[in-house]
Amino acid sequence: MLKRLVRQLPDWRSPKALVLMYHRIAAPPVDVWDLAVTPARFAEHLQVLRSSAKVLSTAELLARVQTRTLEGHSVAITFDDGYEDNFTAARPLLERVHLPATFFVVANTLGQGQGFWWDELEHILLLSPQLPSFFSLMLGDGRTLAFDLRGEQVLSEKLLAQHGRWKALLDPPPTRRAALYYQLWQSLKPLPYPQQQAAIINIKTWAGVPEYAGLTCPPMSRAQLTDLSSNPLFTVGAHTVTHPALACHSLARQHEELQTSKTMLEQALHKPVHLLAYPYGNYNDDTLPLVGSAGFSAAFTTQAQAVTQAADPYRLGRCQVNNWTGAALRRQLRRWFAYY
Repeated sequence: MLKRLVRQLPDWRSPKALVLMYHRIAAPPVDVWDLAVTPARFAEHLQVLRSSAKVLSTAELLARVQTRTLEGHSVAITFDDGYEDNFTAARPLLERVHLPATFFVVANTLGQGQGFWWDELEHILLLSPQLPSFFSLMLGDGRTLAFDLRGEQVLSEKLLAQHGRWKALLDPPPTRRAALYYQLWQSLKPLPYPQQQAAIINIKTWAGVPEYAGLTCPPMSRAQLTDLSSNPLFTVGAHTVTHPALACHSLARQHEELQTSKTMLEQALHKPVHLLAYPYGNYNDDTLPLVGSAGFSAAFTTQAQAVTQAADPYRLGRCQVNNWTGAALRRQLRRWFAYY
């Protein structure tokens, strides 16, 4: 019994790699989910990675896992969602230091001129100068969400500062506006895409925001993604068609999201797409065989864990990188390698 338990423990001597997860390279006034790293900090990160890690492409990392030739302190860089600043800010910095990266792209954003619902929700509720006092919305499941902003209709400097400091993964909502945002985010996340979009249109109408207002966090255009993909340093992977929480949907819907995203990206780029990242890191046991049948060779989660030579290719962990200084990232890398 003891020997079996010992065999199940991680082998701390075996080589391991970290897959780093970024989203945006920008400096937004509000960043509830810690998705943004400023260009200056990202440049620091790249210098740290060049000097203290062996940076691999995801393709080389996976090949080394498969052939059991993984070297210790290996790192791969990934980006989720396909924001435009990946092209305008991250790309030139990566090219300057000649480091590879993989970009997981939500396929239906190509050529749509449409942003992500969570960014629009964040902008409306946390940054709008003025909002009506009472909010009511019927959700797709028949529930009605009613909420009173109670004195927070006008965005004061104090409210804006509180929103700028708020990190939803660590702290409860600090304001009524933030509480409404968080309730809506939780309610919209599991819904099908058409219901999410209908809800956002209704919220815009309530807030007095034009339906086709300019995007504050636009995704990459098809032309930008094609340009990015033409550089051999960069790999494009799938992030589904509409960014659903896969485990909340039927097998048929999951299959359509996976297969169609692969097809759309391959048609746009004229090259095969082998890699997937699960939106929100959300999947279930039923998802895994669908990933393989859709033709993906590997899939990445958002679970913070190292990649070892025994890793499941469809459950590869990643570590989210925050807006740290280079020195802080160096310390965090040491902790991750030591802990995982």
